[in-house]
Amino acid sequence: MFRPIALAFAAATVLAATSVEAKIVPFPTTCRIQEIATNGTTIHVRVCGSGSPVVLLHGYGETGDMWGALAIDLMHDHQVIVPDLRGLGLSARATEGFDKRTQAADVAGVLAALKVDRAALVTHDIGNMVGYAFAARYRNQVTRFVLMDAPVPGVGPWDEILKNPLLWHFRFGGPDMERLVAGRERIYLDRFWNEFSADPKKFDEESRQHYAELYARPGAMHAGFEQFKAFDQDARDNQTSLAEGPLTMPVLAIGGDHSFGPTMAVVMRAAASDVHELVIKDSGHWLMEEQPAATVAAVRAFLATQS
Repeated sequence: MFRPIALAFAAATVLAATSVEAKIVPFPTTCRIQEIATNGTTIHVRVCGSGSPVVLLHGYGETGDMWGALAIDLMHDHQVIVPDLRGLGLSARATEGFDKRTQAADVAGVLAALKVDRAALVTHDIGNMVGYAFAARYRNQVTRFVLMDAPVPGVGPWDEILKNPLLWHFRFGGPDMERLVAGRERIYLDRFWNEFSADPKKFDEESRQHYAELYARPGAMHAGFEQFKAFDQDARDNQTSLAEGPLTMPVLAIGGDHSFGPTMAVVMRAAASDVHELVIKDSGHWLMEEQPAATVAAVRAFLATQS
């Protein structure tokens, strides 16, 4: 996805890991499901385990279901909170409010409903953008922040990243875009799962069918497109946040070596003062599918050092 950009920056530490064939890992039946009304919408949330809270935010082409394996690992000593983002997955079909500052308020409302005052964040893709907006707006509520393999609008080399032709979907819009994709959701999403993987086979058929069905639900593709449409507003909001000073909580910036790679840390060093860098070997953008064992281990190790 971002390799041509990543290669322009200095090499980073690489974590070697055994390749594991990954499928969607179901959340344990001991996890509870809540529909939390907040900020003008309703967010579908899974809550697992007990202990120091951790919020997991998914990205485009997936839902909170992507985090099953990580939730199972962390729930032994953490309260794991997994929302579906506004308008996506099993959350209510919102038609507006897809700027990431508004979605940060969604997360704040979820945490308030669960009576959680402070939490770590683990995010991927669009989840990075919502997570940054949350961390910047609610700085005292975030203990640690893990971001995986996607840029943040208006932060660091954002303008250069936008020039990458693989990212044409950031500007895919107009009155006919939803009509063009209607009934062809799987074709559209396959393009992401294939081109942004080091090995497309790692994003297995069962997972593709699962997510394609969720994105084919009425209003889901609209919500997805609106996530990208909001990027210009997100960039403006993030520039305001940057002017308020860097994030001070510890940050782990993870990139796949066939994707965003060390550029993930470059982005976050423009926004945070305590950034740790990690590149995971033999992975593209879909870290939880392509290298789940290495990704889970990296997140657990980083969270284990929190004070």
